[in-house]
Amino acid sequence: SINHLVIKRPRWLNKVSPNLTVRQIGVSSRCPLYPLYPSGVLSPGFGINFLREKLIMLIGITSDAYPSRRNIIGIVKDAQYKKIKDPYSAMYSIATKMNCMVGRNIFPENDVRFQFNDFNFNTVSLFHFFNVVSYGRTPWVTTFETILPRFTSALSNIHEDKPNALMLKSERKIRKAMQAVSSNSCKRIIALSECNADMQRSFLKFFPQYRESIESKLIVLHPPQKAYVSQYSNKNIGLDGMIKFIFIGSGTFFRKGGGEVIETLKELKEKYNYEIELTIVSSLNSDNYAVKVGPDDVRKMRGIITRNSSWVSYFPKLPNKEVLELMRKSHVGLLPTYADTYGYSVLECQASGCPVITTNIRALPEINDNNKGWVIEIPKRPLGEAIYTTSEDRRVISQAIREGLKKAVHEIFKDRKVLMKKAEASIASIQYDHSVDKYAAKIEEIYDAAINFERA
Repeated sequence: SINHLVIKRPRWLNKVSPNLTVRQIGVSSRCPLYPLYPSGVLSPGFGINFLREKLIMLIGITSDAYPSRRNIIGIVKDAQYKKIKDPYSAMYSIATKMNCMVGRNIFPENDVRFQFNDFNFNTVSLFHFFNVVSYGRTPWVTTFETILPRFTSALSNIHEDKPNALMLKSERKIRKAMQAVSSNSCKRIIALSECNADMQRSFLKFFPQYRESIESKLIVLHPPQKAYVSQYSNKNIGLDGMIKFIFIGSGTFFRKGGGEVIETLKELKEKYNYEIELTIVSSLNSDNYAVKVGPDDVRKMRGIITRNSSWVSYFPKLPNKEVLELMRKSHVGLLPTYADTYGYSVLECQASGCPVITTNIRALPEINDNNKGWVIEIPKRPLGEAIYTTSEDRRVISQAIREGLKKAVHEIFKDRKVLMKKAEASIASIQYDHSVDKYAAKIEEIYDAAINFERA
């Protein structure tokens, strides 16, 4: 069907070409509008494709990694997405290679990674970034998972009980980024969770000159998630026999509580003769973030997995499609993590009718609770980050995770019907709180406002 859209003439168009006329035109529904020449041919610099009475919005992106595929790419169905490179992309590649050569991070590669400036060379309608700050004039929005800017010094301070305000205010790179987020080119900053939004508001206290402007652009949009089953019975797995647990750790097995999972389930299986099967999808690596795990710990864990292969299935890595199939065949998901910005695997488990055991950090209490899963309370800071600074802090967390896992497993084997009840609540939460259609409509609304037009 053809809808009529009324274009507002953007103020900046007067500077670009004051003689262009703006008129009402007929185009397909759900599409962006920019001014046309009187002949009906689009101005070549506005980043819109004109195809058979249909204007297609062109969205610039800098990454097609999982977070971007999850939150950005393909969300607005009638838009096209174009991957863009800029000088910072090249600098990031060089920094990564140099750090790899010397075996340590001598160059702040993530600081480079989360900046963008194409000097307005690329022709797109707008940019939609993930964690990135742009210094260009093209309209942009960014979805983020902790704070903006996501620079090393800013992140390290936001997680401290007493941030170094003087250092934050004096760092030129941070001031430049804050100015960019406050500028007219930045249209929205989209927090993945209320936890992230609170972190951003807390960070803005150090920059009162930008606080009002940036807070007015801040919104919360939880990631969308398709429900893979509409009810528990669609899973076609009974409650008799083995209870199947699944742990998805990517490359951070120990940080996500993998060590506590296998050791606790092993203890319960041996002591109570519980019928337990565990599937692990995660590589085993040394890790110094939130946990302190070295090569000896990795070798020890490999040995435990090998000796328990009769009930533990281990996969270092699997395609996402196969992981989702394993979730549908499982009863309980596991993410008793020390540190996680969001927890996408929780949504995927819930969408598969698989209630999850999580900790209470960061965004997890917003997507999981004791009605649709199990929540393990661990010590955390006011903004949601777990307290894992010292070896004693980490010991306390580890013990809390073990005790929380035992409590949840005992509850399951006391009354297996609780699995069905929590699974149904998980599916309902996905359908209502993470609706793909609702999310797409909101993103489209943000894009529409960013390029300044009205629908008649």
